[in-house]
Amino acid sequence: MVTDRRAKIRQVLYITLVLNLLVMAIKAGVGWWTGSLSLLADALHSFTDSANNILGLVANHFASPHPDRNHPYGHQKFDALGALGIAAFLGVACFEIIQGAIERAIAGLQQGLKPITISPPELWILLIVLGINIFVAFYERRVGLQVGSPILIADAQHTMSDVWVTITVLLGLIGIWQARVLNLPALQWLDVILSFPVALLVFRSGWEVLKENIPWLVDRMAIAPEAIHAIALQVPGVLNCHDIASRGVVGRQVFIEMHLVVDALDVETAHKITEEVEARLEARYSPVRILIHVEPPTYKSDRITFDPQSK
Repeated sequence: MVTDRRAKIRQVLYITLVLNLLVMAIKAGVGWWTGSLSLLADALHSFTDSANNILGLVANHFASPHPDRNHPYGHQKFDALGALGIAAFLGVACFEIIQGAIERAIAGLQQGLKPITISPPELWILLIVLGINIFVAFYERRVGLQVGSPILIADAQHTMSDVWVTITVLLGLIGIWQARVLNLPALQWLDVILSFPVALLVFRSGWEVLKENIPWLVDRMAIAPEAIHAIALQVPGVLNCHDIASRGVVGRQVFIEMHLVVDALDVETAHKITEEVEARLEARYSPVRILIHVEPPTYKSDRITFDPQSK
């Protein structure tokens, strides 16, 4: 039985939404005040954090693990769809950052870069913002792993990329501040140059989210059929196990189907054997839903999986 943990997930998303809106406002304000492109790009990244929280809340509303008439396998793929929405936001943010950096570089070569003014108090404010980002990333990941929520884990991944982005931007702004102190105008280009690794970090986060959630949506094999076969054959009375299929994500929700050949002449004994197989699989891969088709000894097959090349 899958536990409905949506209330806890919703609570985390509301808390992180408030914190992300605060971070975005601070970055945008300091970026506008100083004229820093990399900081404004970082604010855009933080805007996607807030948008992701809202998207997560919407997905969370629909992602009930309990089946109903229209969704007999539950609604948890809505959670994975929400994670893919996060990846889409990251792709948009990456494009916007690169486009802004190229436009500013071209303008800088033609007319000279507009100087960025940054002071120690503004750098301290950004350090506080960095601390908030770090708290949000670790808080979301910890709870996401506890409750098995892909939307929280994906959002924590996104926020962690925001941490590295902010560190990169902060180092660049410290360099620009030192450029003013030491009268080195060439260091003003740091702001434009650092926008490109910021974009790459954003893209990498989106790619990681895609890799984690696409297998769930395309029903990729969740458990090696050989592992299921080995567990089933350990049960007394099981003669053969074949045509094994599984989908889902271990630890989140798994569905297993198989044909089971049992050494039993009556339905009651065959049923007890299948229940023992189910109990052992549930103990190993819970939460899991199992469908077993019982067959007589004459139906024995060497084809463990649906792979036509397997024996």
